[in-house]
Amino acid sequence: MYFLERVDHTVKRMKSQAANVLTLLNLTLGAIAIVCILNGQLELSFWFIFLCALFDRFDGMIARKLQIESEFGKQLDSLCDLISFGVAPAFLIYEAVLFEFGLPGIVFILIYIICGAIRLARFNITEFEGHFTGLPITLAGCFVALSYLTVDLLPHYLFMFLVLILSFFMLSNVSIQKR
Repeated sequence: MYFLERVDHTVKRMKSQAANVLTLLNLTLGAIAIVCILNGQLELSFWFIFLCALFDRFDGMIARKLQIESEFGKQLDSLCDLISFGVAPAFLIYEAVLFEFGLPGIVFILIYIICGAIRLARFNITEFEGHFTGLPITLAGCFVALSYLTVDLLPHYLFMFLVLILSFFMLSNVSIQKR
């Protein structure tokens, strides 16, 4: 009887952490994306950022499905999102193109990362009512990462404007319905 109770307890504990494991995979892939950037493997970094988006999508879905949403999970998700959709895409676009602008390029990615952090903090202290206020950092990060594919096609100064526009949209009061 004791063995079955222990197994049941272990299964419940594993179930309660399923979403957090996916969130930590998001973080891990975001960190790997940054390492790829440091090693000059920008295209590989691009793919890791999109894998982050996949795991980020599933962690929330699993938490709701298994009814294991928690304040801890919400905070952990935001911290991981800042790395995967704030820092990693900012460094990707910096290394791909914004480095050409020197200090202004650095300032623009810092603005993006700071706005992403503020947006996540604002999200964490408000009650979710079926819509996001401001562009979610996940979308902004995916847009920045996607823009990497156009580096050879567009004038490079446009990437500074893209980063700045996405930064301000993250802090805006624009309402985006959750799907």
